[in-house]
Amino acid sequence: MTVAVASRLVHEPIKEKIGSRILNSKEELLSGVLADELRDLIEQRGVLVFPKVNFTDEEQIAFTKTLGNYAPENKDGSVSKITLDVKENPAAAEYLKGSLYWHIDGTRNEVPIFASLLSCKVPSPKGTGNTGFCNTYAAYDDLSDEDKARYEPMRVLHAPWASLFYYEPEPSLAKLKGMQAIGEKVLPLVWEHKSGRKSLVLSTSAAYVEGMHTAESHDLLQRLMLHATQEKYVYRHVWQAGDLAMWDNTGAIHRAMPYEEGSKRE
Repeated sequence: MTVAVASRLVHEPIKEKIGSRILNSKEELLSGVLADELRDLIEQRGVLVFPKVNFTDEEQIAFTKTLGNYAPENKDGSVSKITLDVKENPAAAEYLKGSLYWHIDGTRNEVPIFASLLSCKVPSPKGTGNTGFCNTYAAYDDLSDEDKARYEPMRVLHAPWASLFYYEPEPSLAKLKGMQAIGEKVLPLVWEHKSGRKSLVLSTSAAYVEGMHTAESHDLLQRLMLHATQEKYVYRHVWQAGDLAMWDNTGAIHRAMPYEEGSKRE
């Protein structure tokens, strides 16, 4: 049986400055004919939500491959399980603590991860475990011309050890050294994309602005984080089983909202 494939992307905005809901069928999405439109739209909107699309792991991978180069977190190419259930992911409780704060993925990659995809298999109890997204394209666009000119030359050191202090203010020396051993990377404060659009590069992994006094650096980064995470730039997704969210990792920051340790959320 041949599936009739729509020739156009069907979507609706979630908020004025962030987010669109994709209304096409699973079959249309897996066909790949909408890939170019989806790539364009995700840069415009920061995050795309596919309500109850119910991808299997295999379908999620296949869909990802229609959009570009597949960059799995797991070495075997499988989908990563994001859960605090130690039976499903023994290292989760420690590793995922940093996900509760605004961040981007892959700050140490030579080539930044363009987009990340997250499917809901098991939601957490109502009111917990939602995921927040923030459009840093829009946050950059709304800066004054003076601020844009000031920030564009700046470069920032990103490192996992900087994130550690958000959830463990007094880590052991062994833990700190372990996080420092993971590595670090200098990134521009403003990314310029192939399209010509620009976005702020903000994350809890930002340790300091190069060449700036520590206090001034923290002041600047915190001011920008508070600017970018204003309500008008933020969308918080309330998960239902089967939902898929995809966000532009080079133009949106994200965070998990708190949920119970040991939760079955996956």
